[in-house]
Amino acid sequence: MGLTSIEICAGAGGQAIGLEWAGFEHVALVELEGWACETLRTNRPEWNVIEGDLKDFNADAYEGVDLVAGGVPCPPFSKAGKQLGRRDERDLFPEALRIVSECMPAAVMLENVRGLLDPVFDRYRAGLGRELRKLGYAVDWKLLNASDFGVPQLRPRTLLVAFREGAEHFRWPEPAAAGAPTVGNALHAQMASGGWAGAAEWARMANRIAPTLVGGSKKHGGPDLGPTRARKAWADLGVDGLGLADAPPGPGFEGMPKLTVEMAATIQGFPPEWQIAGRKTAAYRQVGNAFPPPVAHAVGERIALAVETARDLAAAAA
Repeated sequence: MGLTSIEICAGAGGQAIGLEWAGFEHVALVELEGWACETLRTNRPEWNVIEGDLKDFNADAYEGVDLVAGGVPCPPFSKAGKQLGRRDERDLFPEALRIVSECMPAAVMLENVRGLLDPVFDRYRAGLGRELRKLGYAVDWKLLNASDFGVPQLRPRTLLVAFREGAEHFRWPEPAAAGAPTVGNALHAQMASGGWAGAAEWARMANRIAPTLVGGSKKHGGPDLGPTRARKAWADLGVDGLGLADAPPGPGFEGMPKLTVEMAATIQGFPPEWQIAGRKTAAYRQVGNAFPPPVAHAVGERIALAVETARDLAAAAA
């Protein structure tokens, strides 16, 4: 077995896919939502998917795992919400710290929304860092944009990494030289797959990356691309954001097409073979909440290199 990881709040598996690409083998994936668990089991039957509340998960049996990773719920820190932080019952950073203390991994990787870096949360972040340092970890924070890693949307995310071993060997990944494809380039084949004659012209006009995909919250109603401001940004790309389509546009289609769940997954950076379980609303919520796999891959590779370098040096000195 190579490097091992525990994935918490695993969702539809965006972060887990990226870390798998980076060489991590998941020994446990913890997720509360049933449809997300079905997605994980459908695509990776061999994964140990634990369906249940994170607060009920005991990590003692996984002592010595190489990485604890996850994306704890973002509403406590999102500008779309009230930014209640620790006063929000959905704040699961304390549970993440508990799990780290139980299994003491070599490294930690937690992601969340851009709002976590706002000044209102300076004391909150300092407290998280203080608790991790008490456990023997060196801590760093970074804001990364998904578009810098080949994902066709901006999607800024806050990353926390922490190391018991290897911090001095860790470097944040650099943006990919090739950049990100436009929405048109990313979705042209899918838009054309139903026989729509206007797909090529639509793709030519959809010549920018997408706005950040939103709409993953249960409080957000049905499957659409977010509030008025978000839908306007999609309309500028020639996409009707008021709802999702069941299938790509067919012959004779006129007007602005809607995304399908599969197209939204492409915008999030999921591989084309990844199947999202559930009906449209449940499936889209999984996609809307996901962490883009290419970003997890880029960071995961650097974490793996740092941990393995530290161990190789320690073994050579022994």
